[in-house]
Amino acid sequence: MGGVQSVFEAAGGNNGLRRLAEAWHRRVMADEIVAHAFSHGFHSEHVERLAAYWAEALGGPITYSDSYGDETTVVKIHSGNGEHEEMDRRAMACFDQALADVGLGDDSTLRQVLHDYFAWATTTSMSRYHRTTDDVPNGLRIPHWSWDGLQE
Repeated sequence: MGGVQSVFEAAGGNNGLRRLAEAWHRRVMADEIVAHAFSHGFHSEHVERLAAYWAEALGGPITYSDSYGDETTVVKIHSGNGEHEEMDRRAMACFDQALADVGLGDDSTLRQVLHDYFAWATTTSMSRYHRTTDDVPNGLRIPHWSWDGLQE
């Protein structure tokens, strides 16, 4: 059989994405602008949930949807905080640094796909409803991302 590896597999599967989520979380908590997003506190399983979300979005198991919620749940957490372009830009820079921290920056194709996914998610679905969480529609599905980008 075989075929092309999913982005999830290329990124090291659940363990690889868990390491990436840990590295990103470490980076953003050290960034004075982005850390502000977590100043009200965050879920004790934030890293696990983030890794599970990325895994599902990148072609891995649907643990996030099965255990934690759907895209509506995630978008509501990130909505209603006003526009925050500088924070988004810095969060993306932290993500790029985290890729290098865990050794995922060496493969330029993989690095670009992961960067493009994170940048897209940060600047579209996560910041689309900046006025109020009431604007977030119910029943949103976690977007899937492949080597070719967003899968409609």
